[in-house]
Amino acid sequence: MDALRRAGYDARAIANPLRNLTSDAATVADFLKTISGPVVLVGHSYGGSVITNAAASVPNVKALVYVDAAAPDIGETTGRLSGSDSDLSKDAATLYDEVSYPGAPQGATDLYLKQNVFVHSFAPDLPQDTAVRLWASQRAASTSAFTTPSKAAAWKTIPSWYFISTGDRIITPASERSMAHRAHSKITEFRGGSHLTLISHPDAVTSVIGSAICSVR
Repeated sequence: MDALRRAGYDARAIANPLRNLTSDAATVADFLKTISGPVVLVGHSYGGSVITNAAASVPNVKALVYVDAAAPDIGETTGRLSGSDSDLSKDAATLYDEVSYPGAPQGATDLYLKQNVFVHSFAPDLPQDTAVRLWASQRAASTSAFTTPSKAAAWKTIPSWYFISTGDRIITPASERSMAHRAHSKITEFRGGSHLTLISHPDAVTSVIGSAICSVR
């Protein structure tokens, strides 16, 4: 974001509630409707599902950028898009600390990645002290966020770019390639990296966002 702002773009990080795909997308869409002019919308991880739904109701979104992200079709859930060999395919009890939260739908809990999973699967290419700090400050996501079916597929009508890290262990490169090809996205593959390449190699991600921006000028 800093590089984009230094380049003169009005880059914003929109809050994602991480509660439910439908309501999360509506929250983002409501914010986008306050912006005039063309928008390039970027989503990482579950955020890809959010932008896929939010952009469908905002005509001034002119490009989508998926960064190691999910891009569901209508009816698909984010939780089904990680890939069969994703590290998230393991027993949930070994992956997450589950915590109840007020007003949760029946059966829903908040999920926090366990420290060893975050460090070794989510952020393996970051210095360990950085990965531990990010783990300690992570925001919880409701299980409902990953089980809510997508109600839209904005990539069917909006041009998209897809950044794929070949070292991603959370959403596998094979799953991302499949989603990128069906969306007819412009694909960039980054050799190595992790699910957090946007932090470990921000210039590579910024370059792809810049390509999307240039397309709508």
